[in-house]
Amino acid sequence: MNEQQAREVRDLSPGRHRAGNDFTELSRIVTSSGLMRRRYGYYWAKLIGSVLVLAAAIAVFILIGDTWWQLFTAAALAVVFTQIAMLGHDAAHRQIFVSGKWNDWTSLVLGNLLVGMSYGWWQHKHTRHHANPNKIGTDPDIELPVIAFTPEQVERRSRRHGAAVNWLMAHQGLFFFPILLLEGLSLHASGVRRVFSPEPLRRRWVEAGFLLLRIGAYLALVFVVLSPGIAAVFLAVQLGVFGVYMGLSFAPNHKGMPLVPANLKLDFLRRQVLMSRNIRGSRVLDVAMGGLNYQIEHHLFPSMPRPHLREASRTIRQYCLDHGVRYTETGLWESYAIVTRYINRVGLGERDPFECPLLQQRAAV
Repeated sequence: MNEQQAREVRDLSPGRHRAGNDFTELSRIVTSSGLMRRRYGYYWAKLIGSVLVLAAAIAVFILIGDTWWQLFTAAALAVVFTQIAMLGHDAAHRQIFVSGKWNDWTSLVLGNLLVGMSYGWWQHKHTRHHANPNKIGTDPDIELPVIAFTPEQVERRSRRHGAAVNWLMAHQGLFFFPILLLEGLSLHASGVRRVFSPEPLRRRWVEAGFLLLRIGAYLALVFVVLSPGIAAVFLAVQLGVFGVYMGLSFAPNHKGMPLVPANLKLDFLRRQVLMSRNIRGSRVLDVAMGGLNYQIEHHLFPSMPRPHLREASRTIRQYCLDHGVRYTETGLWESYAIVTRYINRVGLGERDPFECPLLQQRAAV
């Protein structure tokens, strides 16, 4: 372990802090401020509005008919599906209703029936991520089959695949964003695979029925309205834009932040704040990213309704400043540059998983 790694480990060590009391105090402040109260008017408007917008988009698709102009419709549908998926994300985190059952069924309808993604698969994966963000061997979001996020992954894949893969990993930052074009297809396939696998899954037949209905009806509609060639390109555009939009919304939040060794124990506040990155921007960005630009607040309080995140960020930022906890916030394009540089450095064999570009930049200040 080099000097930089040792310094980061010391900084992350909960023994230096009032670990148990810090989050308890913050939780009391946030709760007393009313930031955890439900926003039924906001969410009912979003739920009804999403269904109406989707219905209108499908009606426009049918009216336009068999033409290459439908590729613009494909891109628009991708945006609509992504926004609906983000709303399903809110429901899955119990942000919309007090009732867990209402939130579950809302996620099933939004995710499985409208978007074609398995709620059960996503919940299992995402819960593990929230419990240990950026923790090696535990967080599934840093265990991707295509991109290497740790030196160990690079070494393992180099031994297994040889020179061609070594070259790709050395330049993987350049390929990361183009690979997102396949993310939409991957999300659908992963959900279907989980639903029909022998692994335990609640409401398996509901999920399977919703997925089959959605995917089957959508494909039938596309190939009935469009000729086969246009239909194939339409689906490629829709899935590609959907994957890129989803990836661009999730990628800036943790990638390029410090990685946590499997044996390092952290208190809850630091485990969530130090591994997460917020994205500065206007309320337009809040809508575009579905509130995911407030990743620190979301990880600390997953059930906080999305409309409260902007206000909560001011309180939590100041609290972290007062308690000596590093609170990371960047611009959107800067975050993408950080992610690209970090992934490239790992691919080139960088051994220091703690020293992400942003930390290195701040250490030099």
